[in-house]
Amino acid sequence: MKLIKKYRFGFDVWGLLLFLLVMLPNFIWFAVPAPNDVLRAESVTPIVDVMASICQVLTVASLCFLINEERGKLHFSPLVIAAVICVGVYYLGWALYYSGITNSWVILLLTLPPCLSFILFAADRKNLPAVFFAVAFAVGHLVFGVVNFVV
Repeated sequence: MKLIKKYRFGFDVWGLLLFLLVMLPNFIWFAVPAPNDVLRAESVTPIVDVMASICQVLTVASLCFLINEERGKLHFSPLVIAAVICVGVYYLGWALYYSGITNSWVILLLTLPPCLSFILFAADRKNLPAVFFAVAFAVGHLVFGVVNFVV
């Protein structure tokens, strides 16, 4: 019960900004198909995909609307810097994907870095529910990527 008392409902604009930065390449992908667009193939893991999507929504909701009273002001801590680097690596993955490269490494670049950015940011903000949901999302997203495109 003590853990719950540390949190309040509020709005974290930085959590929303991180989500939008991660989603930006997806919005582009929805509108502009990539060459050799293997990601548009039907998934063989639909149940895992639904569970991962639910965890993603809960991650973003926790990042944006659940505030730990013990967190400090946002600054460029090592965790925030690592989260930003993960977004950069994720963008690199999308650049490779749009250049027509769809190997296992590129799929992993599209799978792990965005999840890690959420985990690292949530850890910096001392947002344990967001960390939990982000880890669950990461597991589901990794299963999706590996089962559908790597193995």
